[in-house]
Amino acid sequence: MRGYRGVACFIGLLLMAGCVTPTVPINEQEEPIAPVEEGACNGLIVLCDRSYADVTFPETHNAFSTYEDGIYYPAANHQTGLVAQWNAGMRAFMIDTHYETLGDERVETVRLCHGDDDRGFSPCTYGTVNAEAWLSQLMSLMESSPRDVVTLLVENYVQPDHLQAVFENTGMYDRIFVHSMNTEWPTLGELIAQETPLVVFWEQGEDLSHPWIHDFLTHSWTTNFAEENTEDMNCDPLRGDPEQAVFHMNNWLRGPLGLSDPSRGDEANNVDFLVERATECWIQHGKRPTFIAVDWWEDGDVVAAALAINELEAPI
Repeated sequence: MRGYRGVACFIGLLLMAGCVTPTVPINEQEEPIAPVEEGACNGLIVLCDRSYADVTFPETHNAFSTYEDGIYYPAANHQTGLVAQWNAGMRAFMIDTHYETLGDERVETVRLCHGDDDRGFSPCTYGTVNAEAWLSQLMSLMESSPRDVVTLLVENYVQPDHLQAVFENTGMYDRIFVHSMNTEWPTLGELIAQETPLVVFWEQGEDLSHPWIHDFLTHSWTTNFAEENTEDMNCDPLRGDPEQAVFHMNNWLRGPLGLSDPSRGDEANNVDFLVERATECWIQHGKRPTFIAVDWWEDGDVVAAALAINELEAPI
């Protein structure tokens, strides 16, 4: 029944009706699952000596855009929020940063909202999450799991100085690893030992005055996204530099209106399908995907799929 609420919302959208879904209080989420192995990095001992670029991280697309956070379909991409995602094993998160109101550009008004500003009004109209509060919660979760490496990919619509201030205010800025182009990525064990277990990318181009924000299209690349059917998915580069080792395997489906399809999360996030597709990408590009990015993460099991890929020494 996991997909029931998503299906109801999708049908409601097609009928041009609203859809409101009950939220799940954060304090009622399950307790975090203990690492499988003592001294493990992101759950596995073997990952401690493996390069960041050679690890597969499960990733939530628009991680903040959830029913639980008060953002409903068609703007939502998941049912439950950060704590549930973290407890399930998600360690990479895509977020969008905007000002709550267009024209009011202050650090205090930076929010996580789903959409762009091209329509002349802030996408925060569809729902908003306080960026500093969300990142502070992520910081707290990271402190409770010091053997985990975390990644953020930011679609940013705020001034870089304001984005940096938000990271500084939450304590996350001091935990960020800065990667130099065309150098090898460190191992997870090295990132953890250096107390820089956070890697941040964004989609807005290189900014030499903010080297901590890695240009997504320079330091990595991505496959296509939002295909109509799973059989349309492939491993060909869409954007970025395919010579780079880090890449996102985007893996979510679009519905008839071009929006994320909540009725087919089980299909897109099926473990066997994800492992098969990740293996095909591994064979095509000579390395496992760095990220498997999904919508409706509660359906299927992207975390189990990433674990299966990480446990392989070579594609089979």
